[in-house]
Amino acid sequence: MDLIQPALEAAVRAPSPHNTQPWRFEVTSDRIDVLLDRERVLPVADPEGREARLSCGAAILNLQLALRAAGRASAVHLLPDRRRPAHLAIVWLQGPCEVTPEDQAFARAIRFRRSNRRPFTDRPVPAWIRQTLVRAASLEGATLTLLEHPAVLDGLANLLRHAEHLQHEDPAFQAELRRWTTDGGRRDGVPMSAGGPRPAPGNLLALRAYPGSSGRPQREFEREPLVTVLSSFTDTPLAQLRTGQALQRVLLTGTTAGVSASFLSQPVEIPSTRDTLRELLGGQAYPQAVLRFGYGFAAAATPRRKPAVVAR
Repeated sequence: MDLIQPALEAAVRAPSPHNTQPWRFEVTSDRIDVLLDRERVLPVADPEGREARLSCGAAILNLQLALRAAGRASAVHLLPDRRRPAHLAIVWLQGPCEVTPEDQAFARAIRFRRSNRRPFTDRPVPAWIRQTLVRAASLEGATLTLLEHPAVLDGLANLLRHAEHLQHEDPAFQAELRRWTTDGGRRDGVPMSAGGPRPAPGNLLALRAYPGSSGRPQREFEREPLVTVLSSFTDTPLAQLRTGQALQRVLLTGTTAGVSASFLSQPVEIPSTRDTLRELLGGQAYPQAVLRFGYGFAAAATPRRKPAVVAR
């Protein structure tokens, strides 16, 4: 159990839509089973559970990284039982392994990774970091596309504004968003303080407007944002889990390089805009997450439920 507790603490630090934390864990002496908590799947924003599976994939990678940093190898069997689609993975504990400086760096990054919804500076992310992020996705079998061509970035920005408008005008989506926006008294959901300021008129990107944001001051955001799209070559539950692992490796790689990130989830939460985004990127891969990277001030951590609550 000395290894299991820190591994679970790392797992629950994974990102999730509206900080829903849609996972459960079953622990025995030599394995950790990862299960989808269907009660925490968003019925409006994520009716098929795609984003929830991405989040659980990220939690699975955190488990492995934390075990490895503690000197213990592991093996993962994704979707081990077709009769139980909510049984997402078995993480088998294996023998000792050598701990590298990279292992230690990723374990530290799990604790410090944040979703930063605030403005970034105009300092560009250098080419070597951009390519490191791309390689991180490929290590887990996914593709990270950098939207560096102005026409493609403008196309994404238009889709983002359109999707944000559709969600803003959808009473069911807004009711769901309010349910998961908190005043800070819960261990899940997004605290109002984490929402960030409103973008000033003329900003390229439309960030999600959380309840209570209308009274906040407007701020200028970065003029040339680094926007990326993480994609998979199929859109099955297995591909979504694997892409969730890639998502977390990309985010942790950015954290170790001193780069902040935030999600621009609106275009991939609406089927029509997700299809249009896929065509914008060439029609080959399936967009799973849209991410914005840059340099900014440290963001506060959002709360997490403790391992004792989500594991048995």
